[in-house]
Amino acid sequence: MAVKIYKPTSAGRRIHSVTDYSVLDKKFKTPKHLIVSKAKPAGRNNSGKISVRHQGGGAIRKIRIVDFSREDKKNIPAMVKSIEYDPTRTAFISLLAYRDGAKRYMLTPQGLKVGDKVMYGETAEILPGNRLALKNIPVGTLIHDIELAPGQGGRMARSAGAYATLQNMEAGYVMLKLPSGEIRKVRDTALASVGQLANADWMNVRIGKAGRSRHMGWRPSVRGKAMNPVDHPHGGGEGHNPIGMKYPKTPWGKHAMGVKTRKQKKYSNKMIVQRRK
Repeated sequence: MAVKIYKPTSAGRRIHSVTDYSVLDKKFKTPKHLIVSKAKPAGRNNSGKISVRHQGGGAIRKIRIVDFSREDKKNIPAMVKSIEYDPTRTAFISLLAYRDGAKRYMLTPQGLKVGDKVMYGETAEILPGNRLALKNIPVGTLIHDIELAPGQGGRMARSAGAYATLQNMEAGYVMLKLPSGEIRKVRDTALASVGQLANADWMNVRIGKAGRSRHMGWRPSVRGKAMNPVDHPHGGGEGHNPIGMKYPKTPWGKHAMGVKTRKQKKYSNKMIVQRRK
């Protein structure tokens, strides 16, 4: 996929870019049973208090139901009917029409085209979009939509351009190098899909103007050093000054950078061979 740049007809247009959606099927009608509506919490918790700042508003979006498992469609071939845009995720999605008449969405890997056949099963070929148990995938293959535990459904490597690399197999486990750089052990009976996800250039898109951020549901963010001391630890001072402390702080006085948030005794720590850098 590519990034599209327009002629600079305005100040916002000059620096913004968009994903090239010409490869998508815009005329295909999404099946109604694969769409649901969900209220947006706007960063608020169950008490109605803001727990995540700078969220709210944005364009109305319908959620597409994506099948991250495909476990009930074992050895049933499916044809790719369309490749579509999903407003709630960075990756593209493909509509599959199974031989038994069912229709499902799945994440779209690079190289997949309308009319291609995909399948989940032990005898599936190592082709983009096919889903297999990790023990049936050759070492060195790029994979995505990986299960952390067998039967759980895909959890890892699901965003645009993401992939993990299958590095080794030993004693019922496989070693995976994840997009973060972490090397992790996963049961070899867990499922994964072959290939790297499409729309890898998504990260190179420039938003370009404030209004586009608002459409995405991102509210304005104010610098702490522009506030008063009563509102933020970085606040106060005459004119433009540095934050005046050894390390940046959150509005509540905690360390803002370099803090480890993972629980030291988390149950899955033993599965991590090498932490991300």
